[in-house]
Amino acid sequence: MAIAKAERLMSLALCLLGTRRPLSKRELRESIEAYVEAFGPGRGAAFGPGRGAAGSGKGAAAGPGAAAEESFNRMFERDKDDLRELGLVIETVENLDGETGYLARRDSNRLPPITLDAEEAAALGVAAKVWQQARLAGAASGALHKLRAAGLPEGVDPYEAHGALEPRIPVHEAAFEPLMLACRDRRPVVFDYRKATAARPEQRHVEPWALECWRGHWYLAGWDRDREDERVFRLSRITGKVRSRAGKFRAEVPDVVTVRETVASWAGEKADRTALIRLRRGAGYPLRARAVGTRALDGDWDELEIPYGHGLDAWLVEFGPDVVVLEPAELRADVVDRLRAVAKG
Repeated sequence: MAIAKAERLMSLALCLLGTRRPLSKRELRESIEAYVEAFGPGRGAAFGPGRGAAGSGKGAAAGPGAAAEESFNRMFERDKDDLRELGLVIETVENLDGETGYLARRDSNRLPPITLDAEEAAALGVAAKVWQQARLAGAASGALHKLRAAGLPEGVDPYEAHGALEPRIPVHEAAFEPLMLACRDRRPVVFDYRKATAARPEQRHVEPWALECWRGHWYLAGWDRDREDERVFRLSRITGKVRSRAGKFRAEVPDVVTVRETVASWAGEKADRTALIRLRRGAGYPLRARAVGTRALDGDWDELEIPYGHGLDAWLVEFGPDVVVLEPAELRADVVDRLRAVAKG
């Protein structure tokens, strides 16, 4: 079974790499022998030789074409996901007739010559140790094995400890993995998103660019098709499943530096003025670390002057009753609105 699957994956990879135009599921099903043997050449065809309906072995007629089509679709999606996990970049393209096609461009799947010194290899090892989720850890380990085969310096252990601190980036949101894959494969997505000031979530159609971590929270930067503008979404506010959509991106994807600046701006990292808040003594250490001025008020409260940029109201709400906004008035009003929305559920 393992050999048969490996041969089927190899055949699919060769078809996708060898084509100059996107191939539909129907064309791939008719071109790959393993699919033809298992499900027949196309919709309405019987199962392959010796494969009775449901494998009953009682001389029953082959299963209906619809059942074969459904079984093929499930296997094809699994095979496609397996190839992507192995590192093959598979593009999804919609033709003029609205039919979805697939191909793997050679220039997107060619690994350039690898020249890494010991310090660069150590940096890759630290990056690989950051992830704690099993699936991401496996992907990172596989990538390092490929780099070693491609020229990673001999005698360098990428996983060797280089300090007493262990780097970790926690990921608890269920939306992280499907969004990470959508960013990698350049696939539009649909999800329900609840803004901090809204009582109910609303559906968003997004072209995902990149995921960034700021102040311990994950954000998605991308193009909001409904609003025809770039937007940043906090993953913890995504409700339900992230669903992929066929088709190409409509908006141009900016470079990673620009995306990072966009997330920083929306997450409140860029500020052109300051705000004055009261902070309970012994609380809000992240706020204290960013303060440009601090003054003790009494035994329970301190007064802090902190940078004020986009997203500060959402951050202050997280500290609940430990923070009171003194000025400016619009920031105070925004924080009150968010707290009222949270109270309404």
